[in-house]
Amino acid sequence: MFKIVITGPESVGKSLLAGKLAEIYDGFEVPEYARYYIEQLDREYTFDDVEHIARTQISEYRQYEQLSKEKKKPVFFDTSLIITKVWFQIVYNRIPDWLEKAIRELKVDLFLLCYPDIPWRADAVRENGNIREELYELYKKELENYGFKYIEVRGIGEERLCAAKKAIDNFSIH
Repeated sequence: MFKIVITGPESVGKSLLAGKLAEIYDGFEVPEYARYYIEQLDREYTFDDVEHIARTQISEYRQYEQLSKEKKKPVFFDTSLIITKVWFQIVYNRIPDWLEKAIRELKVDLFLLCYPDIPWRADAVRENGNIREELYELYKKELENYGFKYIEVRGIGEERLCAAKKAIDNFSIH
């Protein structure tokens, strides 16, 4: 069964898309742990917090990878270590030594890179509304640097969902 990561800057519909795709393909949706974790903090997050988030993402990935094999169902991840790596770089100008290896070891079949053509929606966790295009380009560069298979997804609402479905259907045929 395939493992697909929905990635892209903040406020591009990743969560909505992951949920709808999991429903359409009768698969598993893995929600974004970083959002949950940061919402629970009663202080500013730290480097150690982001490192905890990354390690939890790895653990969740492995759990769902195994569940996907057992149940023979696809899994849709609502974020990736690529986003976490860029987060480390932008906020702290450094990444943990182990992160590069972890990114390479987690096998993802396809990344759907969501373009920031959806209007920005502020919330208590989001902090980069003014640099979404820059972040998009950084994620794209990282995906290319690792040689990961990705497809750009654009459009608003149903158009974005149809583009994502088309990408997955074309990918699963090949």
